[in-house]
Amino acid sequence: MNGNKAFWGIVTAAAVGAIIGLLFAPEEGNKTRKKIKKKTNSLASDLIEALEKSKEKATDVAGQIKEEGEEFKDAAWDKAEEYSDDAKTEINKYQ
Repeated sequence: MNGNKAFWGIVTAAAVGAIIGLLFAPEEGNKTRKKIKKKTNSLASDLIEALEKSKEKATDVAGQIKEEGEEFKDAAWDKAEEYSDDAKTEINKYQ
């Protein structure tokens, strides 16, 4: 959820910045367009980098969750085998 808010915050800030830049631009249109293009490309690069970092973090977290799930499964399986062995021992006492 926070990543989503950050993404939309960046997009909104970029749009507002571009609009303000156009409104108060003291230079010719050609120069202003070049500056806006350069800034937009820079923001796009920053956004792509942020998204890649988010993807890496999500992949890492998913790997950790999977590893913890495997450990939990193994522990549960061991406990189930222990209970099964105890039950067999108790059954054998009465046979």
